[in-house]
Amino acid sequence: MAETDEPKAQSFEQRVPEGDDRLRRVCQDCGFVDYENPKIVVGAVATWGDKVLLCRRAIAPRIGYWTLPAGYLEIQESAVDGACREAWEEARARLDIDQLLAVYSIPRISQIQLIYRARLVSPDVSAGPETQELDLFDWADIPWKDIAFPSVHWALNDFDAVRGMTGFAPRSNPMGQTGDM
Repeated sequence: MAETDEPKAQSFEQRVPEGDDRLRRVCQDCGFVDYENPKIVVGAVATWGDKVLLCRRAIAPRIGYWTLPAGYLEIQESAVDGACREAWEEARARLDIDQLLAVYSIPRISQIQLIYRARLVSPDVSAGPETQELDLFDWADIPWKDIAFPSVHWALNDFDAVRGMTGFAPRSNPMGQTGDM
């Protein structure tokens, strides 16, 4: 291959592309705009009877704190399939998704969270590789002071608010809350 035939490394710069209104990474050679978009997290408040499934995190951030089975949506995966996959990966749990419980926006970390209400197909659950331990908690025994993230508090409270309802509009961030820790 001749020296001039070698692929040229792309060099990006921060600038406002024509027709846009904010700084973006733009290739200086071809004009490609590298849009950086929020990450989508999917998860579920999963129950067996009156008990709620929580997982103690084995990975950063917030190792050792309790959370819902949730994680990043994969490419070419539906949101419901992603929530079911995350429950399997973190808790070896099979879910029957009921409906969308909430959509939370966490601008500080560029996340959108889709949290479902679900029932466990079986109470037979066990910790996956990202989970130190897990438990099915009675509502009164949820370790509230050891919950990993504000959105887990929101989801549990939203779940409680719609408990027993057969239909409801999905919830969103509590008024004035943005997920800051």
